[in-house]
Amino acid sequence: MKLVLFDLDNTLLAGDSDFEWAQFLIEQGVLDREVYEARNQDFYDQYKAGTLDIFEFLNFQLKPLSRHPRAVLDAWHREFMARRIRPMIRESARALVERHRGDLRVVITATNSFVTAPIAREFGIGHLIATEPESRDGEFTGNVSGVPCFREGKVRRLEDWLARQGRTMGSFDQSWFYSDSLNDLPLLSRVTHPVAVDPDATLRAHAEQHGWPIISLD
Repeated sequence: MKLVLFDLDNTLLAGDSDFEWAQFLIEQGVLDREVYEARNQDFYDQYKAGTLDIFEFLNFQLKPLSRHPRAVLDAWHREFMARRIRPMIRESARALVERHRGDLRVVITATNSFVTAPIAREFGIGHLIATEPESRDGEFTGNVSGVPCFREGKVRRLEDWLARQGRTMGSFDQSWFYSDSLNDLPLLSRVTHPVAVDPDATLRAHAEQHGWPIISLD
């Protein structure tokens, strides 16, 4: 069996679900536009530049989850899926996922699992490794649980996930990782088949230097 890993934002999705979730909450009047919109853009720009402080960002992104009951958040998320996420799902992305039917398919993303679990299900991918928001009695605390699934943390979270199944990366003759971002270079460097998908400039240059495939889902 092959291990096939998919980044989510700007890879399978034609956009960033983390960024769009904050914008959605601003549009809903849940977050103050004047306070949050500029910070949301700043964090997104830092992510793309490879300078993001993940803990500072998670404090910004997860705190709103703690201010509302889970049932309300779930209702908002259903609307978010309809209005923001499904329009960002391209048939080419669905075809890429389908191409790996029969393989062990995993979405691995820095975006928190509350936002991303329904998106992974939309793609028919049964496994998700994501940043985990802390919860108590079914409600979010606003804190992160464990290691954020970001940069080197993606490698660690994947290794921990495989270990719980009695596996390692070496258990697979072939492993694939599809990503757009320079932030994923630590994990891209660990698989046998790294693939740059509509990559940023840094990842594109690295892929060209190392002979990695570069594809577009646009």
